[in-house]
Amino acid sequence: SVPFLIRLFPHHLLTKFVFLNFLAFPFFVDLRRPELLLNNTISLYLTTEPDITVGIWHTVPGSRAAEAQGKDQRWYEEALADHHPVIIYLHGNGGTR
Repeated sequence: SVPFLIRLFPHHLLTKFVFLNFLAFPFFVDLRRPELLLNNTISLYLTTEPDITVGIWHTVPGSRAAEAQGKDQRWYEEALADHHPVIIYLHGNGGTR
């Protein structure tokens, strides 16, 4: 039946059903506002090339939690430039963070 399904459905449609990257989990959560879910976290966007924008979350470590309380986006951006190491976690291409 798999060859029949591949022949019947276009490749891009079949790929969506295999990887299910159109689903956002957890359901009904706005992942553009991580501060509602995670402590000391904000959402930032980087333009890497024309017409390509990458969304990132910046989370400061627990040791800086008290310092991060109530700070705005500018404080988080400046925190990226200090002497602390930055860990980059690449989650894949599921379409959500």
